[in-house]
Amino acid sequence: MNVPTMAEMMAQGKQPEVLFWVGAAGSYDDRAKKISRAFVKILQQANVDFAVLGTEETSTGDAAKRAGNEFLFQMQAMMNIEVLNGYEVKTIVTCDPHSFNTLKNEYPSLGGRYNVYHHTQFIQNLINEGRLQIDDATLKGKRVTFHDPCYLGRANEVYESPRDLIKRLGVNLTEMKRNKATALCCGAGGAQMFKDAEPGTKEINVLRTEDALETKPNIIATGCPYCNTMMTDGIKFKEKEAEVVVKDIAELIAEANNL
Repeated sequence: MNVPTMAEMMAQGKQPEVLFWVGAAGSYDDRAKKISRAFVKILQQANVDFAVLGTEETSTGDAAKRAGNEFLFQMQAMMNIEVLNGYEVKTIVTCDPHSFNTLKNEYPSLGGRYNVYHHTQFIQNLINEGRLQIDDATLKGKRVTFHDPCYLGRANEVYESPRDLIKRLGVNLTEMKRNKATALCCGAGGAQMFKDAEPGTKEINVLRTEDALETKPNIIATGCPYCNTMMTDGIKFKEKEAEVVVKDIAELIAEANNL
């Protein structure tokens, strides 16, 4: 997709406007790669001067920190900060709320101070600056519900930018009974992605999918690759694949603009 790396840009004496932090899921998970590609198409359409770290990008250390391994987290974070500061990175955008939270809130105390945006915030800024328009005809009339990622919503109180983008698509946005500050976790951030539910309990992603299905949606919109996986699995469990699709907001915008 002709996405340059920071090393390539610096070799040409250029400093990109923004660094796109792809994250583990967006780099390696086949489903999440589609989200990364959709976001790149949006950045390219808006003529954003951006780059990625490529092979120099490693884990933010989020998973290690959540598991209680503070030493490993700080090792991973310091390696990343050395690379980011070496390239004099000022602004970072990511499609992953876990990376967003870690880079924004936990790197500053270790010397990594950047302007960090979730991709929905960044896209909203592009629209407000007149650099991007959204075609509201393609998805017009579709019923959409939005699942709030924990590290975007409750952890950072970013509730409106994803909803603003969804409304611009010309769709019918219907909220789940548990939304915004009271939204139920999809389960991925609580490691339920990697384990079965405790005996006698229902899988949390199935519970959250049931919340979504009560709104009778055509589309469940997400803003996190891990939420996307969990909600997709929930739809499969409920055997609703023929009726409901799970898509990231970046994918919906790319689809609306025929990118």
